[in-house]
This record gives sequence, C-alpha cells and structure tokens, in this order.
Amino acid sequence: MSAAPVRFASVDALRGLTVAAMLLVNTPGDWSHVYAPLLHAEWHGVTPTDLVFPFFLFIVGVSIALGVVPRAEAGVARPALVRAVLWRAAKIVALGLALHLLAYLLLDRPSFRPWGVLQRIGLCFAVAGLLALYLKPRTQWALIVALLLGYWALMAPWGYDPYTNLAARVDTALFGPWLYQWDAAAMRGQDPEGLLSTLPAVATALLGVRAGSALRAGALRTIGGTGVAVVVLGLAWSPLFPLNKALWTSSYALFAAGCAMLALLLAHAVVDRLGWPAVGRRFGVNAIAAYVGAAVMTYVVLALGWMGPLYRYGFADWMTPRFGAYVPSLAFALAFVGVWWLVVRAMDRRGWYVKV
Repeated sequence: MSAAPVRFASVDALRGLTVAAMLLVNTPGDWSHVYAPLLHAEWHGVTPTDLVFPFFLFIVGVSIALGVVPRAEAGVARPALVRAVLWRAAKIVALGLALHLLAYLLLDRPSFRPWGVLQRIGLCFAVAGLLALYLKPRTQWALIVALLLGYWALMAPWGYDPYTNLAARVDTALFGPWLYQWDAAAMRGQDPEGLLSTLPAVATALLGVRAGSALRAGALRTIGGTGVAVVVLGLAWSPLFPLNKALWTSSYALFAAGCAMLALLLAHAVVDRLGWPAVGRRFGVNAIAAYVGAAVMTYVVLALGWMGPLYRYGFADWMTPRFGAYVPSLAFALAFVGVWWLVVRAMDRRGWYVKV
C-alpha cells in the first residue's frame, strides 16, 4: 500500500454527483409537486433521496483514508495531523452554523437551529479522522460494530416512533425548540441531524475509511464483497430496527454504506480503470463551495421574494398546461443544478478550488 496521498478521479466524480443530487432534491420549484423518488421517506423506509447524505458521509471517510492516513504513514507527526483534522472539522461546523444563522435572519425563522448537514459532516470528519489515525483496521471494524449495536441497544427500549424515540427525547431535553421539527403544543421535537443519531453516522464515515483503504490497496473484491454483505445485513436487520434516515438507524447506516461501496466500486471501474469521463468531478473538487453557495443563493432569493416569480414565469406558467405540475417543478431543480454546474465549471477552468 502506497504511503503517499493518492487522488482518484472516481472519488471526486462520486462526491460531485452526490453534491449535485443534494442540490436537486433541496430545490424543487414546488414542494407540493415532487416525484416520489426525490422526496425523503415519510418515516420508515428508504428512497433514493435518503441515500444522498450517507453517500456524502461515506465519501468523507474514503477521503480520510486517501488523504489523512497516507500522511501519517509517510511520517507526518500525528499531533500535527490531529490539529489539521480538528481545525478543518471546526471550519465545516462553523460554516454550517453560519448558514443556519443566515437562514434565521433572512427567512424570519422562529428559532436558530444548531444541528444540520455541515455540522454532522464536521463532527463525523473529526471523529473518524482521529480514529483512523490511532486505531488499527481490526479495531476500527470492532468500533463500527459497537457503535451500531450500541445505538440499537439504546434506542430499542423506547421504540422508533416520531418524537417519543430516545434520540428525539435527548434532543428535546438538550435543545428544545431549536430543533428541525418542534411541536410547541406537546413541547417535543425531532432532528434528523441530532446528537444521539450522530453515533451511527460516525459508523457510516468509518465504513468509508475502510472502503478507502481497500481502494488504495487495490482490493476491489473486498470492496464489492463487503458492499454486498453490508447491504444484506442492513436489510436483514430492518425488521427489528427499521430503515430510517431521520433516526439514522443502524440498519439504515449499513444499507446506505453498502450501496455507497458498490457505487464507489462502479465509479472506480468505469472512471479510473476504463477511462470514462469523470462526470461530476467539477462539483466534487468544489463540493463545499457548491453546497454553501447554493444554500446562500436560495436564502437570498427567498428573502427577496423572487423564488415564486422565477418559478411561475420561468417554468410553471408555460409548462404546466402542457406537461402537468410535476415536470416544471423538476425542471426548476435541474436548472438550479445547471446554474451551479456552470459556476463550478468556471471555477475549475480557472483553477479556483475552495478548501475548508
């Protein structure tokens, strides 16, 4: 196994496609008319949209195996790497908090929400990065098992219903009305990126670390075999611990990570081995810039009151009579992704890469 950091175009492409999918599902023209695969499952179950975020967290783990671990193997002092990991994680969390503060101020939301996508990414990057630096592979696997079984043991006595599950109870007790969903009448809340459900999310990132290590070693059969096994384990576990993104259940963490392993293997085969174009790479090399920039654009356009007119005059008024209400809603989302593809394409052509 090489000790020097290696960059795989397939990983950049898969990361980029994941970011593009995030933008697509986050910005329909009309939330009342969204095709079912582009919506999250209402509670238990998995749609393609439910795989987007765990794919990104998995790729965070892959990037740790390809970028952080090789530097340790090359002799870089671990304390320096620890500081770099923690500093990067802190910046990602700070960006997430800044985005939520902007949304709170511009969109007149009832409360500031401390949890979110970037906050979870930052926390998982910090924990998985430190564990990858200090734990051997076998110990990492043992910790993955402990996190997933331990989370199940914590959650099972309380059940898995909305608001009454243990993750929701913990978040309600600690953060009250600052949660993604808040029932003021019952004084209870639920947050899909809350505190307790971060434990299995760390396991998702660690599964990415192990897959990234196998990719460096060229152990493609290991990635494929593990991916299939993890998908099967997740599905087999789901009757007891249902697949659920909002709770990031252990079965869901396994199923999603297994799908991500198989996607990584496919991307590596067609991009790195067969030389196919790395579709999505431009999003992938500026992933944070695209995600944050798109969120800021959305908040500003909403605050100015332009989102409705843009959708009506640009898409709905002339498309709906011909194609129905769902097509213009999807077209708006695709156009939004297209705008940001032009942005990251221009950045890539000029060699502008935003590093966090």
